[in-house]
Amino acid sequence: MKNNRRKFLKNAGMAGLGMAGSRFLKGASITGIESAITPSIIEKRKINIMTQNTDLSLIGQYGKWATTLANDKVPSLSFRRKEFSDLSKWHPLAEAKARERISIPDIGSMPEVTIKKQYTYDGLHIEELSWKLPYGRPTDAIILKPSDAKEPLPGIMAFHDHGGNKYFGTRKITKTGDDQHMLMKEHQHNYYSGRAWANEIARRGYVVMVSDAFPFASRRVWLQDVPEQHRNGLNDNNPEDPKNIEAYNEWAGNHEDIMAKSLFSAGTTWPGVFMAEDRIALDILSARKDVIKEKIGCGGLSGGGMRTVFTGGLDPRIKCAVCVGFMTTWKDFVLNKSFTHTWMTYVPILPNELDFPEILGLRVPLPTMVLNDIDDDLYTVPEMHASDRILKEIYEKAKYPERYKCSFYPGEHKFDAEMQKEAFDWFDKWLK
Repeated sequence: MKNNRRKFLKNAGMAGLGMAGSRFLKGASITGIESAITPSIIEKRKINIMTQNTDLSLIGQYGKWATTLANDKVPSLSFRRKEFSDLSKWHPLAEAKARERISIPDIGSMPEVTIKKQYTYDGLHIEELSWKLPYGRPTDAIILKPSDAKEPLPGIMAFHDHGGNKYFGTRKITKTGDDQHMLMKEHQHNYYSGRAWANEIARRGYVVMVSDAFPFASRRVWLQDVPEQHRNGLNDNNPEDPKNIEAYNEWAGNHEDIMAKSLFSAGTTWPGVFMAEDRIALDILSARKDVIKEKIGCGGLSGGGMRTVFTGGLDPRIKCAVCVGFMTTWKDFVLNKSFTHTWMTYVPILPNELDFPEILGLRVPLPTMVLNDIDDDLYTVPEMHASDRILKEIYEKAKYPERYKCSFYPGEHKFDAEMQKEAFDWFDKWLK
């Protein structure tokens, strides 16, 4: 697994993988959880905490100064500020500013959807869908629901992870046949306890939508579509070969710098493009006759958790959200962890108005869950706890404390079987 982690850092700057399962654990403070975990985990976490007490930062002596710009004070549109007490007055101001900063592009209304294939597998009715947006190649998506479903069901937007692997998308969290690609078997074994979690939640009585995110799988950048001098001698031949997939993913990881600069220059952000495309997928899911459109949730690990933060925070059609393995503060990115994340995370200027967890907090009072891993390399433990305190304060101030829940699990970046159970139970509580 360590080799996979190093490879992940090399390919993507890291936005989403997971480790195999571990024991369930909850906790609200570092002191409260030490008694339930092994000495090795305690020691690793103490080292992590000690690092934050030094003068070191990713940007050297500029770190402390940089945090004074926005991160050492309550942001201007935080609901935690004394001047905000009425949700109905605060929310329109904060949401409007967040949308302005994220700059979600207008990509039109719901497109025509093609059902490419329908079949039954392992007790699930599966549809392979496709739709064309005004740009790029068609988006592929998968719908899963119990094969014996007779009545409309609640819906779930299941967001796949990043994982330093842009060649794959929907296949990371689904299984649609016995001929699963060997790399996806490994992926699910390492990060999801060997489970296709979209299948698992569908089996519990949901219509689940999984679509390829920009720029993954069907939405990926093809080598033939960029100038030859920027292809590193690669091509799109034999794309399913593991060696070619590895080479492509390394190229795509390096290409993120170019993509981010281009999106900023175009007047948008990477989260903005995610949100635009996820809105279309949500439009399609909501329009289905077999879906109860008033009962739709979303969730995902890592890159999927990040998409949950933005879409869950800003689209009120998401009635229940579960963010897994993607929660910390902007301060953590400034000082410690920007190098472990891709360009997909950042929204310039927004930290002045909202801290990172407060983007998800825009959904208050709608039910929200955050699941963290104590030894997650993507974040520091103190800032994960700081995020928990921020969201807890928001929900308590709004007088809906029972609609927010945060749990901490031992182990590295993952969404294992025990975490999945807590997430699925949370969906059942609020959507059924």
